[in-house]
Amino acid sequence: MSKIAKGGCLCGAVRFEAKGEPFGANHCHCLSCRKHTGAPVVTLSGWKADQITFSGKARKIYNSSEGVGRAFCPECGTPLTWEGISSSGIGAIVEIHISTFDDQTLFLPTSHMHDGERIPWFDVADNLPRYTVWDDGNPPAHIGPKK
Repeated sequence: MSKIAKGGCLCGAVRFEAKGEPFGANHCHCLSCRKHTGAPVVTLSGWKADQITFSGKARKIYNSSEGVGRAFCPECGTPLTWEGISSSGIGAIVEIHISTFDDQTLFLPTSHMHDGERIPWFDVADNLPRYTVWDDGNPPAHIGPKK
């Protein structure tokens, strides 16, 4: 039987199930993710779209840029996902905000994306690789916080 991780919004109107393993989990420092959540950094786990099922109320999706949707609960406003087409050939993906899982300890981040957009006064004290934009196969800009 496949592993199933469940979660949902603050009020419980939107629920989801993620089946199997995510293809990754990372911290994102981009301006769009920060504006979507109101947080200085967001942590997401990425899944192929067919691994995710939603139930309850239909989530609202704001098209934040060409081909990118950001879903949220229409009742309580909880940010839920980043949705689009992967640039690495995976196809349609859904990146779920880790904070919306019932068990928020399941998926450990392995890197930082868009570190070039990071708020200068905020950093995460870990030794994970930091990519200026995205992990496109090139080495990270640096490991751990800038000193």
